[in-house]
Amino acid sequence: MNKKKMVGNDPLWFKMIFISLAVGFLTLLLLLPLYEIFTQAFQKGWSFYLEALKDSVTWAAIKLTLVAAAIAVPLNLVFGVVAAYTIAKFDFRGKSLLMALIDLPFAISPVIAGLIYILIFGLQGWFGHSLKSAGIQIIFAVPGIVLATVFVTFPFVARELIPLMEEQGKSEEEAALMLGASPLKMFFMVTLPNIKWGLIYGVILCNARAMGEFGAVSVVSGHIRGETNTIPLHVEILYNEYNFTAAFAVASLLAFLALATLFVKTLIELREKWKCKYK
Repeated sequence: MNKKKMVGNDPLWFKMIFISLAVGFLTLLLLLPLYEIFTQAFQKGWSFYLEALKDSVTWAAIKLTLVAAAIAVPLNLVFGVVAAYTIAKFDFRGKSLLMALIDLPFAISPVIAGLIYILIFGLQGWFGHSLKSAGIQIIFAVPGIVLATVFVTFPFVARELIPLMEEQGKSEEEAALMLGASPLKMFFMVTLPNIKWGLIYGVILCNARAMGEFGAVSVVSGHIRGETNTIPLHVEILYNEYNFTAAFAVASLLAFLALATLFVKTLIELREKWKCKYK
């Protein structure tokens, strides 16, 4: 067999075709849009770019995005760990149903999720009048944005941990309990160290989705400028106002977040590969 024409079990030309298709696809749908975002953002120079980001409405959108993510991610972290542990370690009726419910946000359009919250918490919704009487506003306010963000992001942590916990089994936890460890101590001393990298990876993905969510947040926000607009919604408003350079400047923040997320994700994957290689 000619080693120059073969790499592994596949012909070299076969691999080159697939590699070229993958690179070309990513270049067309990922690299070129990113290049265009940064080109348009800095089209009028650094001074205009910084001026666009210093705008008070822009800062309000940034703060709201960070607040929504800061609330949604820890909630989904707790839910994801509890749900994954329950599914991976226990046998009970309704286990398949619980897994299906966790996957629900992947199947439902985010816009539909936002409409559901309006039907529940809106003025004409199930709890609308009761909430209004109590002076509580959820829809077209920060609580609604947080709820929508929590809904669309809660599968990420759980879905990362479930296969990891199932693969590890129960033997180490059972041994710890037999040696006298309490369930809480067993979790923090045995279970958590085994899933820490998967947990971090799930949190990274959850945070990225929370900051970039548009559909569900758009429905429940009311698009109140400077109050209920997150970064993606603010970008849409700037673009619709033909303020393209400012829109791309703000969009570049989300691009930076995406690249930072990708960088951290890559580091974690490399660390895991290195750990498995030299284990």
